[in-house]
Amino acid sequence: MSHLPKPPDAARARPPIDFDRAPVILIWETTQACDLVCRHCRASAQPHRHPLELTTDEARRLVDEAAEMGTRLFVFTGGDPLKRPDLNDLIRHAARRGLHPSVTPSATPLLTAERIRAMAEAGAEAIALSLDGDEAALHDAFRGWTGSFARTLEAARAVREAGLRLQINTTVTRLNWRRLDRIARLVAELGAGRWSVFFLVPTGRGATLEPLDAAEHEAVYRWLADLEGKVPFAIKTTEAPAYRRVLVERGRPPRPAIGDGKGFCFVSHTGTIFPSGFLPLAAGNIRTSSLARIYRDSPLFRSLRDPAQLKGKCGRCPFRQLCGGSRARAYALTGDPLAEEPTCAYDPSTGTAAVAELVFAGESA
Repeated sequence: MSHLPKPPDAARARPPIDFDRAPVILIWETTQACDLVCRHCRASAQPHRHPLELTTDEARRLVDEAAEMGTRLFVFTGGDPLKRPDLNDLIRHAARRGLHPSVTPSATPLLTAERIRAMAEAGAEAIALSLDGDEAALHDAFRGWTGSFARTLEAARAVREAGLRLQINTTVTRLNWRRLDRIARLVAELGAGRWSVFFLVPTGRGATLEPLDAAEHEAVYRWLADLEGKVPFAIKTTEAPAYRRVLVERGRPPRPAIGDGKGFCFVSHTGTIFPSGFLPLAAGNIRTSSLARIYRDSPLFRSLRDPAQLKGKCGRCPFRQLCGGSRARAYALTGDPLAEEPTCAYDPSTGTAAVAELVFAGESA
């Protein structure tokens, strides 16, 4: 069964968020500092903290503005958030403001059972750990640090012992897509409540990796759709809006059409506001303007929320309201955030999608 607890009655009774008015999810890059050298890091993280990072007071103000807008989920990410000595104070402040704080720490020696318990005591509700392989050799090669795999497994157990929800994040690339079945089994063994599957956007260090092609993306979407309901954890995707189309085609209820700049917002370590961490187009900075003004009124954010501005087959697609394509991937591959997504296999003129054969490692084609 899922380890995600049911939301309290008050949370269930809250009206849905108007994505034109506020993001349901705000991701704050607490710092760019991290001791790992992940091959697909969108942040191109560095060993040391940047001198112009948001101060504690500025970070508290960011939390306040998010709460006043009606944002629900506040994610402390990095870099490695454990590099900030004020992390627990800021988690506590977010919880007191009615946000639902979660943290995505790096699996380094900083991530101890004591630090995990301290985050729980401060008010964190969930911890997300990255797992990009089912064995040490593959995962550690991704992360650039020998021992990361073992430390991740150890941290996962500590997260559950601390009473926190555990989410496992996996970035899908050509290096690991044929081992996703084994990673899924490991996610279940760890007792995770959610598997968050990220589809590579070639930005940051990830620009050196080869993403899946359109038919391969479609194959993974269909496999995930078949997997849902058969595993003891929820499945969510990132930078894969076409997955919502695949679910609807299978008769599943439509999911909220959250996307880059649409119900979603990213704030960098220096306060710059982006539609997402994978779409490096700045819309403003909280040091010079309010979060609400930038999110609601920025021409960039407004265009990303308007399906009528989509180009190519995305603009003609009957699923453009539900899907809209990955704007980050469109920008990374074409230079235009409103272009059709190059890695979408769906053809709106025929209502069909090309799909590759997904043969997992150890299986016969």
